[in-house]
Amino acid sequence: MAHTSQSSRRGAALLVSTVAALGLLTACGNGGQGKTPESVSGTAAPATGNSAGPGDSGTASGTASGTAGTGSPSSGTAGSATGSATGDSANGGGSTGGGGTTTASSTRCHTSDLNASVGGNDPGAGQENFPIVLTNTSPRTCTVRGYPGAAFVTASGTQLGPDPQRETGTTARTITLESGQSAWAGLTFSSPDISGAKTATPASLLITPPDEKNSLKVAWKGGPVPVSGNSSAVRLNVFSAGTGA
Repeated sequence: MAHTSQSSRRGAALLVSTVAALGLLTACGNGGQGKTPESVSGTAAPATGNSAGPGDSGTASGTASGTAGTGSPSSGTAGSATGSATGDSANGGGSTGGGGTTTASSTRCHTSDLNASVGGNDPGAGQENFPIVLTNTSPRTCTVRGYPGAAFVTASGTQLGPDPQRETGTTARTITLESGQSAWAGLTFSSPDISGAKTATPASLLITPPDEKNSLKVAWKGGPVPVSGNSSAVRLNVFSAGTGA
């Protein structure tokens, strides 16, 4: 009976050893397929860094720098943020943070942007002097520069006298008109009472803004104007800011 018990113990020990050996072989055969992949952050550049546009070179550079380092996610993130700020500054130009110096661009005033009027006579030294006033009635900012066009006309639209002449010796300046602001140009002629020129009384004055083709009609209340004869020339000055009053 003692022999049988010892044989049984050896058999049981051999069975345990065999099962353990089979377990080791099974683990080696799987090659680690049951292991969960390890997640490592900071090792890949952001997708935006691969398609950097103009002014975004700092973003791509900062991201690549973080990637090529020790793998610390903070390194790549800091580089990307710095690059983005640099790129925006290069592209933006007009925004300086502390109050930009850029201004909105202005364009020429068109006839449809303006209202025309003629101010009161300011006579002096044998001259009649009237300010031609253009006021920006549009919501946008626009500019006028140089001389207006002008013609005295009858009620039927027939021009009276020759075209006015441009006064020499004056320098044209670009006048910027915000909505509601005005510019004026002088219209002058010798007093007919002194010059002896032939006169007529116009119904209206046609005013054409600089570089425009369409005119604005203003009722003329300035009395007779010279239309022919000696000293009958009507002269125009360049535009200045204000109303000339």
